[in-house]
Amino acid sequence: MELCRKLLKKSFLETDIHVVLNGLAEEGLLNESRFIENFIHYQRNRGYGPLHIRADLIERGISENLIEHHLEIKDNAWLTSIRFVWQKRFKNKLAHDYKTRAQQMRFLQYRGFTHDQIKSIMNNDEE
Repeated sequence: MELCRKLLKKSFLETDIHVVLNGLAEEGLLNESRFIENFIHYQRNRGYGPLHIRADLIERGISENLIEHHLEIKDNAWLTSIRFVWQKRFKNKLAHDYKTRAQQMRFLQYRGFTHDQIKSIMNNDEE
């Protein structure tokens, strides 16, 4: 869908675009699954969580079934990612007051991490 939009902006005919894209897909040169995997890997390395990545993929016209299959929100690797993002941003400084804790939680929420993931990092750091 994204490639189709870009080609339409370049004034290509819609019928020609669909013929070419279908041919590329049949040859295995255009693959949504491969795109999703690469996109998730890239965004995860940039410090974004599963909710943010899911929204970006939906915006690009990827079906939610494909996204769920590749995203796996229950994956424990997301906890490693959220810890890395938290440590990088807050330098391992624990939130001792409500205001700082809320600030840290809002930042992680903005990055697209789930409530459970945020809660786990905040609870682990209190111990």
